[in-house]
Amino acid sequence: MGERVIVAGVGMIPFTKPGASDPYHLMGEKAARAALEDAGLNYKKVQQAYVGYVYGDSTAGQAALYGVGLSGVPIFNVNNYCSTGSSALFLARQAVQSGSVDCALALGFEQMTPGALGIIFEDRPNPLMRFYEEMESLQGFDESSPWAAQFFGGAGLEHIKEYGTSTNTLAKIKVKASKHAAKNPFAIFNKEVTEEEVMNSPMIFNPLTRLQCCPPSCGAAAAIICTEGFAKANNLNIDIAIAAQSMTTDYSTTFEDHDMRKVVGYDMAKEAAQAVYEASGISPKDIKVCELHDCFTTNELISYEALGLADEGEAEKFVVDEQNTYGGQCVTNPSGGLLSKGHPLGATGLAQCYELVNQLRGNAGVRQVPDVKLGLQHNLGLGGACVVTLYQSTN
Repeated sequence: MGERVIVAGVGMIPFTKPGASDPYHLMGEKAARAALEDAGLNYKKVQQAYVGYVYGDSTAGQAALYGVGLSGVPIFNVNNYCSTGSSALFLARQAVQSGSVDCALALGFEQMTPGALGIIFEDRPNPLMRFYEEMESLQGFDESSPWAAQFFGGAGLEHIKEYGTSTNTLAKIKVKASKHAAKNPFAIFNKEVTEEEVMNSPMIFNPLTRLQCCPPSCGAAAAIICTEGFAKANNLNIDIAIAAQSMTTDYSTTFEDHDMRKVVGYDMAKEAAQAVYEASGISPKDIKVCELHDCFTTNELISYEALGLADEGEAEKFVVDEQNTYGGQCVTNPSGGLLSKGHPLGATGLAQCYELVNQLRGNAGVRQVPDVKLGLQHNLGLGGACVVTLYQSTN
């Protein structure tokens, strides 16, 4: 990784249901201001900004940051589907680490509409066309079901078919998410749910019931990334660093292995995680806290194995033995995750960063995981891209 890269400040606003939020540019401005305030940094010292969003017009990043100031800073707009926020973070980290700049801002926001994800441009090829074709060849396509649920539901069915995983285990993942989110004032859903409520909620696509699917959300989050030298020169906090980071896109196995787990990014996650472990010298068993891309309960299940938190075929045992919560091996999504905190696409990766930085600072309050020095982040988007980031506390 070269020179140590510091996360000097993080900011986030509460996530809300569509229609209950400020417009995107105000959400973005508030999150950026919060990160700058957390760092104790004047915006004029930011040398580049990377702004992520999925549903918005060009230069929406400028519209948000112009509310913070008109400093002439280069602003890059980033769109990488559900991994957009962490892609902006990756670019900011890369710019700092390469020596191009000493300080960069990563910002992500999303103003979503109610209901399942839709296709905006219907007059041109869908970027996911190859994925749709592979899914249809493996399991067909149901016009009455949300397309994302079909992708990730199919991935869950592969795990069930190979290992005999119980659908009740999937419900346990949502129950855990709700318990964690109940302690997070920034989460959309603060009410705990039971396994029975999860299993009895309407079926969206087998095996996924409604409560096992992340809600459409609005929100924003941001981070200040800088060199250690810049941080010291400006009296910024140097306690949290990015120890390693990797970004991957799809491999040939996504389509050649004819496995829905691979179609939704299992190999992307596995390869990105392995690169991070090799670069840092850290074992996945050393990780005590993780913010994982749980867009559906099925993706959390298979991601335990992709990230090495559980061995292949052992994800169900990991859940049943409560190794994914407080008192277990790795507290997964202490924020409540996408399932209960919400999933405003462009903001998600930076909201994960916000949670992990505060965990490593010891600032997470009732959500605090004890004695953590490392935090793992996993943010994934179909189409596809996956970013895995390892944060380290030196405090």
